[in-house]
Amino acid sequence: MLETARQYRRCKKSPVEKTRAFLEKIRSDTFNAFITVDEAGALQGAQVAEELLKSPDAGALAGIPVAIKDNICTRGVRTTCASKILSGFVPTYDATVVKKLKEQGAVILGKTNLDEFAMGSTTTSSIAGPTRNPRDPSRTPGGSSGGSGAAVAAGLCAGALGSDTGGSIRMPASFCGITGLKPTYGSVSRYGLVAFASSLDQIGPMAPTARDAAVLFDAIKGYDPLDSTSVPRDYGPTDLDGIDLKGLRIGVPEEFFGEGLNQEVKAAVQSGIAVLEDMGGRIVEVGLPHAGYGVAVFYIVATAEASSNLARYDGVRYGLRVQDPLDLGDMYARTRATGFGPEVKRRIMLGTYVLSAGYYDAYYRKASQVRTLIAEDFRSAFSRCDIIAGPTTPVTAFRLDEMIDDPLSLYLLDIYTIPANLAGLPALSMPCGFDSLGLPVGMQLMAPHFREDLLLGAGISFQDRTAYHQEGS
Repeated sequence: MLETARQYRRCKKSPVEKTRAFLEKIRSDTFNAFITVDEAGALQGAQVAEELLKSPDAGALAGIPVAIKDNICTRGVRTTCASKILSGFVPTYDATVVKKLKEQGAVILGKTNLDEFAMGSTTTSSIAGPTRNPRDPSRTPGGSSGGSGAAVAAGLCAGALGSDTGGSIRMPASFCGITGLKPTYGSVSRYGLVAFASSLDQIGPMAPTARDAAVLFDAIKGYDPLDSTSVPRDYGPTDLDGIDLKGLRIGVPEEFFGEGLNQEVKAAVQSGIAVLEDMGGRIVEVGLPHAGYGVAVFYIVATAEASSNLARYDGVRYGLRVQDPLDLGDMYARTRATGFGPEVKRRIMLGTYVLSAGYYDAYYRKASQVRTLIAEDFRSAFSRCDIIAGPTTPVTAFRLDEMIDDPLSLYLLDIYTIPANLAGLPALSMPCGFDSLGLPVGMQLMAPHFREDLLLGAGISFQDRTAYHQEGS
């Protein structure tokens, strides 16, 4: 991304040339990373960027081709959420993050594949079919932002936006060997993001490097009056030179290195932490005693919110409507039965159950209480350390068909990523090594609220020291 910006300034490439080159690569894409490609819009955006670059004030994103996850609204370009129920939906407005990218001259190439309504860990439940991992096409890119992860890893775009409800940016980043940031809840506008679980969802950048991710994050962060959860505060620019790790207290929770963690992943992450220590970081043991309940809490809170958010898809206002219904009840039932896939139906039913009379106190209220305890664990840990380091996922990328019929095992893959969402914390995944098959391993860093500067700064310094990441275009 930054290299492309430098090429523009040296007049070695133009945005139109670069955009055409990316579109040509996308035409021959065998990974199924995109659902919709907006060639005309991309070329028009590139022409606008060429004019913008004539100004000395043009930013680092001017003319940079990026991709957008297909649950983020784009004006005039269909937004399907990879679901039959929204297969023909074309928004009349841009999400705030898309608007910000366009204002800074970024070129929007199209919309990337995802698990239906962002509910999944494999990017296999899409109406467009599964996305494949560029590192090994027989394996999953992770989910739900697998299309964005694959597009970045395959060089089909310079960077991308994803959304993260329980790890949906960080898991694909880990599996595809790129860098992904889940920002602090409230630091990036969710206006125009199709809701899954409103207290957990967050839009964030996915890029080849932490430095590129920082450029994207700086472009989309900030207060938005259109989003009631957006936090008004002073958001300064990220230092793209990285930070000095000398004296930085790095917390290592024992709960993240126990049973269930693949030994090759464990070894790679421990090696990554050793690099941080060698760079001057000070290792501190911390405890997150309630983190083990995170998966159970998440799948109560998230499904409850999903059952409420997805009630709007009923065939009345927009989206799919079945033909010749007998009455309103029949239209609602048949539209939803036809339009939603199995995983979405499973989560709606789970969420409706935990919110139902007689079960609310036993499940949703109890989960909310444990969620508070998880947040308190992090507050206690950050009183002793500056950042927390651990694995992003317990395994590396697995075969596409390996766990497709075992939803519980798939849910458990989010065990290390979910706590950050429950606590609203920023978290970064970046490559820290490879397993014996040559598949990338992701290391996750977490920081206190609104300390993305620490995460990105540490990530930039780590990547300047190592060679696990791929350099962007």
